[in-house]
Amino acid sequence: MYYTYILISELDGRHYYGHTSNLAKRVRAHNQGKVRYTKARRPWRVLYQEEFESKSLAYKRELFFKSIEGYKYLKQKGII
Repeated sequence: MYYTYILISELDGRHYYGHTSNLAKRVRAHNQGKVRYTKARRPWRVLYQEEFESKSLAYKRELFFKSIEGYKYLKQKGII
């Protein structure tokens, strides 16, 4: 299984969008400072996640979340 996820920084409330096959391991990497982009805004927690059967579907959903339409969808649903 693959996951598309949204993290929220407990430091400043910013969001990070990503996809992975192992969500627990990936969140741990973010919080241990192993991801350059998220290192300065630790700690992070999972705000939202979706599960997919393929990596390509998870990646497409991540790209959707990063688009203007995706932002509007997430706001409308009260996710962010």
